[in-house]
Amino acid sequence: MAKSAFTVSLDLALSGRGAPSRGAYKNSLAASSLALDWLRGQHQMGSLELLGIPSRKDDLRVATAQAAALRRFSTVAVLGIGGSSLGGQALTSLRKAGVPYVEFHDNPDPFSWAKALKRFDLKKTHFLAISKSGGTAETLMQVLTATDALEKLGVKKLSRHFTIITEPHKSALSDFADSIRAVKLDHPMGVGGRYSVLTMVGLLPALLMGLNVKALRAGAQSILDHVLAAETPADAPAAVGAALHHALASEGRLATTILWPYADTLAVFGGWWRQLWAESLGKNGKGSTPVSALGPVDQHSQLQLFRDGPGNALFTLLSVDTKGKGAAAPRARAKALGLDYLAGKRLGDLVDAEYHATARTLFKNGRPVRMIHLTKLDEFHMGALMMHFMLETIIMGRLMGVNPFDQPGVEEGKILARQYLAKK
Repeated sequence: MAKSAFTVSLDLALSGRGAPSRGAYKNSLAASSLALDWLRGQHQMGSLELLGIPSRKDDLRVATAQAAALRRFSTVAVLGIGGSSLGGQALTSLRKAGVPYVEFHDNPDPFSWAKALKRFDLKKTHFLAISKSGGTAETLMQVLTATDALEKLGVKKLSRHFTIITEPHKSALSDFADSIRAVKLDHPMGVGGRYSVLTMVGLLPALLMGLNVKALRAGAQSILDHVLAAETPADAPAAVGAALHHALASEGRLATTILWPYADTLAVFGGWWRQLWAESLGKNGKGSTPVSALGPVDQHSQLQLFRDGPGNALFTLLSVDTKGKGAAAPRARAKALGLDYLAGKRLGDLVDAEYHATARTLFKNGRPVRMIHLTKLDEFHMGALMMHFMLETIIMGRLMGVNPFDQPGVEEGKILARQYLAKK
């Protein structure tokens, strides 16, 4: 792994009672070689559009121009659900700009949305609506009701208040954009929503939040380059991670995979990762349930289950350098209270100690633990982390024999929802 991105340790995953058998892991790692060859072929032919996204420049110029045009608003409300929103939300922890304030409205709860529309200064609010297909019912409902609220306020020029990101083909959302002459930006045809964070879908919100999107893509490119250049699967952390998951699954020991960051800056990241894993791999009776936790808080709410429960999970603990960081406990007062172990220690020292203690506790009780450490979390490192998990998910799909890019269950749910609405 490139030193500039992050380090991965499988010491507590490939040893002890929780480790997969050597044979199972060896077979899974060897099988991932075919997946790596497939990725290299897709990259060379340009047939998997995702792999070319980090090096694109044209869409970045378009996104930058539109971000500049939207800075006259006080609020930009991002309307989208699933992959149209979660990637952008994962980047909010890196937010640097306050105006316009970017907020995400993904779950179409009628009461929350009504409060938001009432709260907005609508004349100073811009709606960024995102839907790959252009037919997402939840997003269309938000767009229609936002339009109605603006018109009731007497707004004549609706185009000023909407930017639309959707695929360049006829759809309800595309037709809406044309009907009010709103700016319409292209969602890549070959990139699914859950893989779209590095495209216009994530770029425009990121730019509005003051992020360095070139660094975000550079981090992703560094991981992609590293994986494509790997001489063996063991040299590609994404292949290693997929092989670890697959080996445990092959032995009937992977019902759950748990991502457990020890940093608030990665708390929302878990929601993006959860959709990526679940929607990509939960097919044909196969898959594992992704669970996102947050340390140290979930030591006090879930560690008991994780340590002594069914024991069919893989734990991935994420850490950022915290040791020596933050406020320090005054020595004299701590000692006077009998807290010698905290005297002079900083808050970051406590978080670091708990990170390692949780990993060791899980390991001692037969739970496999993968540890990923970042020296810091900025745009470069976030882009690297996102590309790592996207590649790991794709490779895992190849190992499982499922298509990591479709979502038939989601599509069935959409069809049934429309049928229920039509009956009412």
